Amino acid sequence: MSQDLGVRLLDPDGPASAAARAQLLAPQLKALSDPNRLHLLLLLADGPRSVRELTEISGMSQTLVSHHLAPLREQGLVTVTPRGRSNVHALCCEALAGPVRLLATLAALTPEGAEACCSDEPIGA
Repeated sequence: MSQDLGVRLLDPDGPASAAARAQLLAPQLKALSDPNRLHLLLLLADGPRSVRELTEISGMSQTLVSHHLAPLREQGLVTVTPRGRSNVHALCCEALAGPVRLLATLAALTPEGAEACCSDEPIGA
C-alpha cells in the first residue's frame, strides 16, 4: 500500500540541465550534511527558537550552535528575525523544498526508491 506524499518531483526534461541543478543544490545539501545542523533543523521544526533556547535544548555550546546556524542561514534554509536583544531562528520551508524535490526525484527513478518514498511503514519500524 502506498501513500501520496504530495511532493512535486522535478521534471527531468525541465529547462535547467542536471549539471545546473546540481550546481545550485550542492551548497544546500552540503549545509544539510552535518549531524549537528540536522539536529538544529529538527529542533526548529517544532517552532522558531533563539540561540539560547537551541543551546539549552540541544546541549551544544552557544558557540557551536551559532557556528552551525551560519551555513544554514547562508543557504536560506533558516531565517533570522531580531527579537529584543536576541535573534529568533526559524525554518525556511520554501528553501528546503529544493533539496527535498531533488532527493525525491532521485528516489523515484528506481522501484526501490519509489517504494521507500511511498511506504506507509514508519522509518525504522
